[in-house]
Amino acid sequence: MSESPDPAPASGAGARPVDLSERVTLLDVLRGFALCGVFVSNSFTWFSGRVLLPREQAQALSAPVLETVVTALYNFFVNQKFVTLFSFLFGLGFSIQLTRAEARGASIVPLYSRRLLVLLGIGLTHMFAIWTGDVLSTYAVVGFALMLFRQRSDRTVLAWVVVLHVAVPLLVPLLQHSVPILLHGAQAAAEAAKASEAHDAQMRARLLAGLSSDSFWTTQAANAGYVGYMLPQVKRLLWMSTILARFLLGLLAGRHLLLQDVERNRPLHRRLLVWGLVVGVLGNGTWLVVMRLRQAGLVNPEKDAWMHLMSALQELGYLGLAAVYVAGFALLFQRERWQRVMRVLAPVGRMALTNYLLESVVSICIYDGWGLGFIGRMPPSGCVALTLAVFALQVPFSHWWLSRFRFGPAEWLWRSLTYGRAQPMRLVPREATEPAVG
Repeated sequence: MSESPDPAPASGAGARPVDLSERVTLLDVLRGFALCGVFVSNSFTWFSGRVLLPREQAQALSAPVLETVVTALYNFFVNQKFVTLFSFLFGLGFSIQLTRAEARGASIVPLYSRRLLVLLGIGLTHMFAIWTGDVLSTYAVVGFALMLFRQRSDRTVLAWVVVLHVAVPLLVPLLQHSVPILLHGAQAAAEAAKASEAHDAQMRARLLAGLSSDSFWTTQAANAGYVGYMLPQVKRLLWMSTILARFLLGLLAGRHLLLQDVERNRPLHRRLLVWGLVVGVLGNGTWLVVMRLRQAGLVNPEKDAWMHLMSALQELGYLGLAAVYVAGFALLFQRERWQRVMRVLAPVGRMALTNYLLESVVSICIYDGWGLGFIGRMPPSGCVALTLAVFALQVPFSHWWLSRFRFGPAEWLWRSLTYGRAQPMRLVPREATEPAVG
């Protein structure tokens, strides 16, 4: 999803997978960096079982000073920032593919629809058979909505970004809080909210018990069962609207060659670095303070109406720091010394789908009861250290694999099913020695 629009194939040429020489290396580097952060986030919250634990038990794991610091650093620098970055890159990749299709004089809709349907199949398999927190199926579904904006003006796209990133996070929590009160009264609404919260806690406890089992089949049955509970929830629709907003930002960035021509956009990257840092620090800093006040019992989201504003503030904070990461990487990548260092991540980004799926498989082996059984017991520092160690092994593995093959295994399957024919897998000698250019 990081094809470069230049050089473009001749008009009327058939669609084909992108050649190595057409890739934008910076996008692969950023994608590898984003994948590392997503892995840390998934491990910290889901694979470790932290999000499934009762609040008191989760807080006990974070009580020591080291764990408190690690948790605060995670919440400030990692939580939701890297999935924001990953989603942004997905939208930018779509923009590049759209440019390539237009250069051929072809419509992107048939090919991209097949691409999304294959991704949906991979994602659903991942969700039900391996891990309930799959994001691929969400990307595939939201990707169809993204195609509706392919011919919309920048102003229209930006308006939708504001609606989805600010208005929706403001309105949905407010409506969820106020509508039951208006319909049933404050007391009945409070009782219904408590019942819903208790049911949610019961479902999380059931999933935790299942994942803690020493039976592989029990853990995976519990995982699949939780999917059925999770899918119809309103907060999933809210999550999908946020993903679409990030896709649209990527679409705009791709149109204006934000990462394909960094030198031309250097002033914009500098502004993104400054303003992203300001918004990111304010948004994430405020949220951390509010969370500490909540833990101390000084604020109550059920009684303090202003707390419903925090969702929109959070989204702006996520977006701000994600912008800092994009701009920082883009500017550093223009320096030869930094470029040599950052290129280490490019192979990880080139086979991001394979690595993402591999991370899920490795993680359930580490955390689930039939594996090493660390679920619900690993403190934050140990979880982050273990995750980074696994990712560190993925880097040389990706280099080794792509020195022999054109695609990662999952990428090969995705492309082969999309184009309806098996793609050539092994590198020819010239490709094996030819560097990627951006």
